Amino acid sequence: MSKKQLATMSRKQLRTIDAAFVAPGPSGVAIRDRLKHLTAEDEEVLRLVGEHLGALASGDLKARCADGLDHSAEAWAARKQGLTAQSSSRWAGSITKASHDQWALSRRCQRAHIQGLEAGVATLAHRLSQPLGERGTSRAPGGYRGKGEWFHKSRRLAALQHRLDVARAEAEAGRVHVVRGGRRLINTRHHLDRAQLSELEWRQRWEAQRWFLAADGESGKRFGNETIRVSPDGEVSIKLPAPLVHLANARNGRYVLASVVAFTHRGVEWRDRILVNQAVAYRIHLDVARGRWYLTAAWRRPVVQTIPLQAARAAGMVGVDTNADHFAAYHLDPHGNPVGEPRRFFYDLSATADHRDAQIRHAISRLLHWAKRCGVAAIGIENLDFTAEKTREKHGRKKRFRQLVSGIPTGKLKARLVSMAAAQDLSIVAVDAAYTSMWGEEHWRKPLTSNKRKMSRHDAAGIAIGRRALGHPVRRRTAPPHDDQSDRCGHRTAQAGPEARGREGTRPPVTERAHDARCRPGTQRTRETSASNTVRDARSSRTWHQMPLPDTA
Repeated sequence: MSKKQLATMSRKQLRTIDAAFVAPGPSGVAIRDRLKHLTAEDEEVLRLVGEHLGALASGDLKARCADGLDHSAEAWAARKQGLTAQSSSRWAGSITKASHDQWALSRRCQRAHIQGLEAGVATLAHRLSQPLGERGTSRAPGGYRGKGEWFHKSRRLAALQHRLDVARAEAEAGRVHVVRGGRRLINTRHHLDRAQLSELEWRQRWEAQRWFLAADGESGKRFGNETIRVSPDGEVSIKLPAPLVHLANARNGRYVLASVVAFTHRGVEWRDRILVNQAVAYRIHLDVARGRWYLTAAWRRPVVQTIPLQAARAAGMVGVDTNADHFAAYHLDPHGNPVGEPRRFFYDLSATADHRDAQIRHAISRLLHWAKRCGVAAIGIENLDFTAEKTREKHGRKKRFRQLVSGIPTGKLKARLVSMAAAQDLSIVAVDAAYTSMWGEEHWRKPLTSNKRKMSRHDAAGIAIGRRALGHPVRRRTAPPHDDQSDRCGHRTAQAGPEARGREGTRPPVTERAHDARCRPGTQRTRETSASNTVRDARSSRTWHQMPLPDTA
């Protein structure tokens, strides 16, 4: 077999690149404000209501999980009727709906867990079937290095296979595992020293997380909610459950808090909704670490109509490469040419969840403001999904790479970016992430690197993402044709679109583009020789004419 045939066989098979699309806008809004100046009586009433409704929610969730796949409308009505006597009809509706949503979320997580186990089992089985030391290819991994590693991986395969069998059996039976209050918090109970918490502090957080103080909105009702009502001037009142009606300080078994809320963000939109009695959902929760109470308002909104893809590309694009610690962005004109200098927006994801969320929001805000200054209508970003790339079996020894992939907040980033971009009248164009870093490094990093500009691999990837979002190939120019095919191949650049006139014609000669070209008789122009450094050969702007006859006068 010749070297050429070996090179052809070893050539990497590229997968099909998915088409770019404009991401749909957000369908909901949530705003939050602090409940300040609460009295001791107010806090005690909120605690009692939260504990009572939390106990009811725990029992209802247990009943919903016990029903499994046998759930029916009759069973739901029976559960709601039983809760109504201990709270109210509206509280019972909110509790049962929350139980249904929690069960559905657990089912989706269960399916994702099964898919991860299946991928791990398939990878381990394939590698164990290969001979020791077998080298892998770009499409399939090879065997393990030695007998010791092979033995440990065989033990892990047996453990994953057992987990997979159990998960499949539970999925078929409709059984899910749910922890009200959060599995992470309940696991913290076994590591209080590492979390720097005392048992009392953990118990306070655990109880606060299991309270239930949430009410769904109702269209047509006063101010959009009869259970937790907030008036346009910020007065908050709560419909007390039946066992706690004796604590009411207002008519109809309601309790009015001393705090007044004022939503600064989207406050006008919220006030416009409640004045026409449109549905608004509310949730009250306590931040135990800070000792603060908060009120969150949420409502549905019509899905923001996305602009056509061609309209999003008309004013250029900002290509963004997402990394574990920063966004690498580059501004491109409509033809796919980089404009200006690369920009980087850094964030830190090493602290708590609230800190990470704040870092993401701050970085996205700076990115959106810069994109608005660039005058573009859309931002191109990778449609990242690392569901199958986080397993130990796919990247066994690449621990740093697994940590890098796991550190990128893909889910939260998508939600934040889409909603915040819609508020700035910017669209998000999602593109396939395949080969963007590799091709950006190959075709864009070196040409744009200079003494005054330092290009990184991520900056070049941002250009590749932006060009793919604009519909251009990542390469700057197609390969030139062979000499004997120059007359047939025509225009060599890949920049011109199919609608450009003359794109199939031959390129103009070099002499037409020379900076020192001068006109010649006819239509053909040629390049003049460069000026000499000597006086004898220097050009002169004067003309010399030969006289026909000598002048003897």
